[in-house]
Amino acid sequence: MDGIKLSLVIPCYNEAQSLPRLIGRLKECFTRADVEVVLVDNGSKDASPQIMAEQLAGATNIRSVRVEVNQGYGYGILQGLKAARGTYIGWTHADLQTDPKDALRALEIIEGHSDSTQLFVKGSRYGRPLFDRLFSLGMGLFESVFLRVPLWEINAQPTIFPKSFFDGWIDPPHDFSLDLYSFYQARVQKLKVVRFPVYFGKREFGTSHWNVDWRSKVKFIKRTLDFSFKLKKRLAVSN
Repeated sequence: MDGIKLSLVIPCYNEAQSLPRLIGRLKECFTRADVEVVLVDNGSKDASPQIMAEQLAGATNIRSVRVEVNQGYGYGILQGLKAARGTYIGWTHADLQTDPKDALRALEIIEGHSDSTQLFVKGSRYGRPLFDRLFSLGMGLFESVFLRVPLWEINAQPTIFPKSFFDGWIDPPHDFSLDLYSFYQARVQKLKVVRFPVYFGKREFGTSHWNVDWRSKVKFIKRTLDFSFKLKKRLAVSN
């Protein structure tokens, strides 16, 4: 398949229950010949590999890559981005809390912009519980002050940008900090950040791999803070 304009990467870890519905939705929405979806089996230990192979039989613009051993959310995304062939690339989640079709809305924004090579397009969630909104607000305020660039709704999806932007990344993180890293790099490199509203619903199958309870949020905060200090140190060295 040549002339790919957008490659959407979707990391999947133990998503056997949701894969049939996810892939069905992808087949329904992603019919453009210049758009591809790259599903990443991110070291799943359930029946995800078999289900993915069965569901993708005969698909022309949806393919998969396999990570043998799970090395983190970000690592799986990075392997998908490396395999992506689009002029614009990015990712969203597999849990269907946001519609994968939102990535096509991001592409419409790119196609309607005069200088799309300098765009960083990212969703902005609505419909979330109050506590989760407050949690994201607090993290965004901290990162904005600490890193001295405006950052909010950091983990919202989809995240879409030119492949040339990705080609310049140096030592990106392999965990959930990849969302922060990409957003921060877009700000530092002065890409035009465009946000658009996306509905965030309840997860129908399985459980979140990080947002389980307050203990998981504490671990998430610690990992994010650790990476934020590394980013700031890297910035200080570069200056």
